[in-house]
Amino acid sequence: MQKIFIVISTILLLFLSIPLIKLIFGIPINTYISTLQDNETINSIILTMKVSLYSTIIVLILGLPLAYLLARYNFFGKSLIESLIDIPTMIPHTAAGIALLITFGKTFENIGLSFIDSTTGIMFAMMFLSAPYLINSAKEGFKNVDVKLENVAKSLGANSFETFIKIVIPNSKKDIINGMLMMWARGLGEFGAVVIITYHPMVAPVLIYDKFINFGLDYSTPVAAVMIIFSIIVFIIVRFLNNKFN
Repeated sequence: MQKIFIVISTILLLFLSIPLIKLIFGIPINTYISTLQDNETINSIILTMKVSLYSTIIVLILGLPLAYLLARYNFFGKSLIESLIDIPTMIPHTAAGIALLITFGKTFENIGLSFIDSTTGIMFAMMFLSAPYLINSAKEGFKNVDVKLENVAKSLGANSFETFIKIVIPNSKKDIINGMLMMWARGLGEFGAVVIITYHPMVAPVLIYDKFINFGLDYSTPVAAVMIIFSIIVFIIVRFLNNKFN
């Protein structure tokens, strides 16, 4: 059975890796150099990574208390809340973009703020569709923290907030970081909702789409490859640091 599983697993791994390898190594080095010298491409990648990071930090602050409540307590409506958190992962992303647009577009306009064609609109789209990854990962991490540790901390004089900060979070750090990484990564790839709300300034997925529609595969492929390489580098660094300090 082990050999059969190895063969099946190899097939899946090849399916997942070959397209990326072909994309990354199928481009001449000169094309990479010219792409990296293109300000539009670099600015788009930086914008994508920056806004996705901001989105992750905001959801980290707002989502950890919710994740803790779901992990520690049973209450009426808990299943409904958990379902509500998961809904963004199931609906079409273009539909999510329209929902965000009709909810926040006019509201922001009325108070003199930009939502359409703004980094705020991009950030809202990323937060809405990526937050479940962070919240669910943190929830599972909190579940794995022994309640006895919290009780001991409280018996030694720590209040609930101090216990949460000094005991619960450190003991579920790995799951929280993994959740942050997954959310950040999901934000990097967000296209459907973003393109509905904000075509300009262009995040990397929108720029790739724009180049493909207007100029074809030869112009969009290098941008896609550079974005993937940047993402892989950051992924490796974060994973390494997360494993090293756990």
